[in-house]
Amino acid sequence: MKLQVLLSAMHLSDYTYIDRLKITGDTVIINQCDRETDEFAEVSGRSIRFLCTKERGLSRSRNRAIREADADICILCDNDVVYCDGYEQKILSAFEKYENADILVFFIRRPERDKPVFDSVKKMNYLSVMKIFSPEIAFRRKSVLELKFHERFGAGAEYAMGEENIFLYDALRAGLKILYVPVQIAELMHTESTWFTGYTDKFFRDRGANYYAMTRRFYWILILQFALRKYGIYKKENRPLHALKMMFQGKREYKAHENISGW
Repeated sequence: MKLQVLLSAMHLSDYTYIDRLKITGDTVIINQCDRETDEFAEVSGRSIRFLCTKERGLSRSRNRAIREADADICILCDNDVVYCDGYEQKILSAFEKYENADILVFFIRRPERDKPVFDSVKKMNYLSVMKIFSPEIAFRRKSVLELKFHERFGAGAEYAMGEENIFLYDALRAGLKILYVPVQIAELMHTESTWFTGYTDKFFRDRGANYYAMTRRFYWILILQFALRKYGIYKKENRPLHALKMMFQGKREYKAHENISGW
């Protein structure tokens, strides 16, 4: 099996940035910038595809990377992910062991989460996938070719969050098998978020739209649980009733502009 890292980035001058991320294997880089180029390089045993595009939006970048990839196994990557030694073997070994799995979710250490979500391998469902963020997601490319990231969601898009949760919900609806593997493959650099600016009205409108895109039937439960469960972290910036109002407003705005299929 072959593994490719699918890196979404912006305004890179060249492909050497992957050395900072300790990417030691094959890579497809989608570099959103102000030029259109397509380069290929073989460096230190790595095959590197460096695509520069004037397109914008993280989900659009992810979709392009999946189309351009040619490996059996792919893993999503952001420009603040630093891989551990041996990440390639860890990922490929897991896919060999769990041969019926379409998507494997690994552990990436970050400031808000310093240990795996689950202590053992776990089959994921509509609740557990909500704990996952994009660079932890690896997949058999052939399994996800019929799926796509919703391009109205993600950094640089109309709604700044939640593209990975929608993608995983779509995968579950399509009957794909998703497993959580509590093996650390990377950690995040300590950098400022490119999209999170606090628990503002826009944050809650985006969250409401995100939940509705995930599930038309049960979005309201997700909205209510977020308002209650996360109150401790947003109470200094917003009130629960106002947060609920903004989330339902976001849902209505999204519904008014796009007719989507839902669960």
